[in-house]
Amino acid sequence: MQNTVYETDFKNLKLFKRGKVRDIYEFDDSYLIVASDRISAFDVVLPDPIPQKGKVLTQISLFWFKQIEDIVSNHIISSNVEEYPKECLPYTEILDGRSILVKKAEPLPLECVVRGYISGSGWSSYKESGEICGIKLPKGLLESDKLPETLFTPSTKEEQGLHDINVTFEQACQIVGTDIALRLKEYSIKIYEKCSAIADRLGIIIADTKFEFGIYQNEIIIIDEMLTPDSSRFWPKNKYAPGGSQSSYDKQFVRDYLLSIDWNKKNPGPKLPDDIIERTTLKYLEALKLFHML
Repeated sequence: MQNTVYETDFKNLKLFKRGKVRDIYEFDDSYLIVASDRISAFDVVLPDPIPQKGKVLTQISLFWFKQIEDIVSNHIISSNVEEYPKECLPYTEILDGRSILVKKAEPLPLECVVRGYISGSGWSSYKESGEICGIKLPKGLLESDKLPETLFTPSTKEEQGLHDINVTFEQACQIVGTDIALRLKEYSIKIYEKCSAIADRLGIIIADTKFEFGIYQNEIIIIDEMLTPDSSRFWPKNKYAPGGSQSSYDKQFVRDYLLSIDWNKKNPGPKLPDDIIERTTLKYLEALKLFHML
């Protein structure tokens, strides 16, 4: 059984794009997205894979896409390898569980970040200016506090190796147009609030997350991954205590390790110790179990 995949190389398939974690292959009327076990931090891909990570990301995304079909359509055609183009069949063992055949949508150039709690770059921005992406917040908030309302704080989508840049909503309107920006904001907040309620019943706080959208047949649809430990901060509700960083099910565990060593956050990324790899794998699997998908 293929448990670890760092980089895919399917000779019969046309590689369209290699991202930080996902490899995308192109067919006439679809893309095949394959989630590898690569892990990135601070926009740098690290040299060591996290076993089973790609499968975890794929299965969690499939779970969440299903939950929000009443809000917005998604890009999924199938996650069943037997329904993929015949060229994929020689790679069934690798593709099973870690791949999705999707519609050829045109991605919109915004990361749709939604925050229900103040953490990460949002906390850093608040400490400096009292604002996040131009939104003024009340004084006296603590790190990890629940925000007075759900915030839509978009950022640019930069090429691999470059840092995404937080923008105001007005700047987002300039990038994609006001009508589209308003709809992205509405969809993002609705999705976040519905999924946060689902997670809350399972004892999980979704502190923040990011969504990506695209245009398919003149319709806005949600694409890429959704509410995974790579794109979100998941906190165990029973351990939540504002006033500092939180215990989490996401890759903050790896970030914290990297911050503890003397690394300049530039390529090449440092190797991860075996115990960090093993404990990170367990974190990803734990997140999957929480959503009753194992």
